[in-house]
Amino acid sequence: MKTNVPTVMKTPHSDYFTQDTGVDSCRRAFFSLEINSNIIASYAANVMSSVVPIPTTSPNIFEDVDSSDEESIQQAFSKRDLHSLILGRDGKSILRDVLDISNVLTDGASAMIDDSFSRCFTSRTSEPWNWNFYLFPAWCIGVALRYLVLFPFRLILLLLSASLIVVIFTLLTTFIPASKFRRSMERRLVQALSYSFLMSWSAVIKFHGPAPVPAPNRVWVANHSSMIDYGIICSYQPFAVIMQLQGGWVRFIQTRLLASLGCLWFNRTDLKDRQIVGERMKAHVSSPDTTPLLIFPEGTCVNNEYTLLFKRGAFDMGCTVCPIAIKYNKVFVDAFWNSKRQSFGHYLLKLMTSWALVCDVWFLEPQNRREGETVDEFASRVQRMIAERAGLQIVPWDGYLKYYNLGQKNPGLIEARRKVYADCIKQHLPSPVLQDGGGNMSSFGKKTAMQTEEDSSESQQQGSRRGNRKK
Repeated sequence: MKTNVPTVMKTPHSDYFTQDTGVDSCRRAFFSLEINSNIIASYAANVMSSVVPIPTTSPNIFEDVDSSDEESIQQAFSKRDLHSLILGRDGKSILRDVLDISNVLTDGASAMIDDSFSRCFTSRTSEPWNWNFYLFPAWCIGVALRYLVLFPFRLILLLLSASLIVVIFTLLTTFIPASKFRRSMERRLVQALSYSFLMSWSAVIKFHGPAPVPAPNRVWVANHSSMIDYGIICSYQPFAVIMQLQGGWVRFIQTRLLASLGCLWFNRTDLKDRQIVGERMKAHVSSPDTTPLLIFPEGTCVNNEYTLLFKRGAFDMGCTVCPIAIKYNKVFVDAFWNSKRQSFGHYLLKLMTSWALVCDVWFLEPQNRREGETVDEFASRVQRMIAERAGLQIVPWDGYLKYYNLGQKNPGLIEARRKVYADCIKQHLPSPVLQDGGGNMSSFGKKTAMQTEEDSSESQQQGSRRGNRKK
């Protein structure tokens, strides 16, 4: 009675097979990474529980096989392939090594399927709700109102108010010398500009907690989702801010209007620039006459569902840290700005064509560094306060990784990972025949050739024994 042998994956050890047995296609499938760890693990479990016993030595699989029966010969080759997978050509188990290779495969698969870093910069897409006969007409009417009525009205009001503020600000800085009155008027104009932008979004902002009290040696820190975070907080009270210098019309607002508050600009890719800003930041905080300083310690915009690693800069100055938690309600629009995929103008268009922007801001209790507490522990404690209040998840990633290609900056990391995978694969490949410069086989190649001759001789002896039994 013929035994049904389970179909097995032919490994690179199966150098006995020809192209007709499908070994080349199996190799291509293996090296194209089409086999994941679950398949390998389940296959290993099936092998261990298979009806085919696991031999301790290499069996003579060609005994009692009719040479004229093609199916019997194929089953014999399948048995030998199964034995090669379990024990290997040298009699040692290679199942463990195959599973080790699966670990390398799962690293890449998990990075693509469950990337805990990239998810911090992904906008959440809402489920479609309007594809039915009674909601679709209402949705179309809403789109027409938002784009044909609200958007033009909001845009006109924003342009008129912003132009008026810029004109007044220019006259103020031109004809009035630097004084306490001028600084007060500049702060009021910046606050009015913030109101103009909030009006263009139909923003509904709720502030919770005690109002900020400006004082020397105090710094405010907040989670960061967009550049509008600064505008929302400034509508309550003007702050100086440490921010990346942008381009276009945003740069004009930064350098002409916001610079009057003592804002500090930097380039996140320039290490020297960041060091200079750090020194200016300490001088700004220690001065009693400056505008309160607001810092976003994450260093980049996050999707308001996670919070990244807080930088040390705001926590190692020996001053009081005042946390601010910002949480957006995404019922009408997602306020996250992905600066790598859309310009700030396109982002504002999304806000101005929505029904409203809903946001909550909490001014939390000021915190000081405790005795025996390190700077990193202090930063983590403040981050936990903000995350708990705003309902954010903490992830231990540095936000600057968003702007760096680790493969280009540190190619050794990728090469080291490739070497680990290559070493695992090489253990299962047949030894190549090497030749020296004169065309003679090296000792390594001679050893491989001797093994091939022994295998061929053994096959001839088995064929002779089968012929004698038939006679």
